[in-house]
Amino acid sequence: MTKDYYKILGVSKDATKEEVKKAYKKLAKKCHPDINKDHGDGAKFKEINEAASVLGDDEKRRQYDQFGTGAEGFSQGGFDFRNFGFDFGDSASFDFGDIFDHVFGGGRRKRQTARRGNDLLYELEIELEDAAKGTKKTIVIPRLEKCDKCDGSGAKSKSDIVTCPDCNGTGYVRQERRTPFGYFSTTGPCGKCRGSGEYIKEECPLCDGTGLIKKTRKIEVKIPKGARDGIKLRISGEGEAGEKGAPSGDLYVELSINPHEIFERHDDNLYIEVPISFTQAAIGSEIEVPTLDGKATLKIPSGTQTDTLFRMRGKGLPHMQESSHGDEMVKVIVKVPEKLTKKQKELLKEFEKESKKQGFFKKVFR
Repeated sequence: MTKDYYKILGVSKDATKEEVKKAYKKLAKKCHPDINKDHGDGAKFKEINEAASVLGDDEKRRQYDQFGTGAEGFSQGGFDFRNFGFDFGDSASFDFGDIFDHVFGGGRRKRQTARRGNDLLYELEIELEDAAKGTKKTIVIPRLEKCDKCDGSGAKSKSDIVTCPDCNGTGYVRQERRTPFGYFSTTGPCGKCRGSGEYIKEECPLCDGTGLIKKTRKIEVKIPKGARDGIKLRISGEGEAGEKGAPSGDLYVELSINPHEIFERHDDNLYIEVPISFTQAAIGSEIEVPTLDGKATLKIPSGTQTDTLFRMRGKGLPHMQESSHGDEMVKVIVKVPEKLTKKQKELLKEFEKESKKQGFFKKVFR
């Protein structure tokens, strides 16, 4: 039976890794029997550990979303924290956030500065006219923003941010281990401050120490003239907020241009089919043709054949970042009347007689 890891951790299916970490940290402290001796639940702790091991790993999460648990192609795993040297008995210095970062962050890390915010991608549908003339669109995106209560610091107050006592602000600690070959000394990131050199004594109650909260924001997007299907517009700094004052990520808006009712676009040229009558094709005429700017006049010379392609220069879409335009290509389709009056039939018969006298059909079928 498939386990609902999102439900176990109490997060949505689009939760970020930071939100998964936050939920895991909260539940782990509550359920671990060595930390919470009165209300701890070993079975529950094992369950949230298993859920966090999957949702905190991009590849495992992708497989879980695709296959669920217990299905072929999915391996759930879990961790044995004993392999990482964590002491559950020391509840004063123990931090489940350190475990999460150690396991999901790749273990060894250099000293960490605040991480830049994530980039975001938004798919925006527009009309051909929007791409031709340029416009502005307002979009609504959910994103992580700097916590208003702690100003992104993650601390309840400024006085709660102190120099880490374990590494004295360096972000590194040295460990010595006895091996068969003697003592072995290693230097690694400090577990208490996670390599930052600073430690938060009391976390902000609104963001639980992350410095980030989820909000919905309206953003205005400028669509350039001549925009093409599939291009990505970059809006600097409108992605998710960075950790503890780090720069925000960027927002990328990918454009999708809806099919047009009468025009077909190829690069910056427009293609359209226009019907004309047999008479217009035979003796020539001037017709009105729709364009993106209204209507334009097109001259049809006498003797025009069906499927003839005419070019209307400069009536296509503007070239991006240029002043020139593409063309509008007009294919004329000669329509044969389906119903004729008696007089029309007589005139066409007379036309056929004259054509035979001129040898027209002999030239065609010779």
